[in-house]
Amino acid sequence: MSDCIFCKIISGEIPSHKVYEDKNVLAFLDINPINPGHTLVIPKKHSADLLEAPEETVVELIKIVKKIALAVMKATGAKGFNLGLNNGEAAGQAVTHLHFHIMPRLENDGYKLWAGKSYKEGQAKQIAEKIKNEL
Repeated sequence: MSDCIFCKIISGEIPSHKVYEDKNVLAFLDINPINPGHTLVIPKKHSADLLEAPEETVVELIKIVKKIALAVMKATGAKGFNLGLNNGEAAGQAVTHLHFHIMPRLENDGYKLWAGKSYKEGQAKQIAEKIKNEL
């Protein structure tokens, strides 16, 4: 896609700090990291999001995510990591090119996860049934 910033990174039009590349996958440092080492992992073939991507692309991508996550943890001394995927504008996806975030986590780094909500009476059973029916 000609206007996709990640496609431009893949083609070399925009510079990046690459940490991994093969024929189908590219990984590079996020320019606004949660912590140093925050890495984005993307397929080279453009897909807007996880739901649009072919299954074989997702399978290959997640295998590389695991490999890179281990390297990020070792390189940064992180004790854990968050794996993020924002799918769709409502979920905060800012770049419409499938990408996973590997965010190394350090003790007391100040990064907070979202606060959960409780289900209303009977709501969990109802939504579980709806999801099962869609599968």
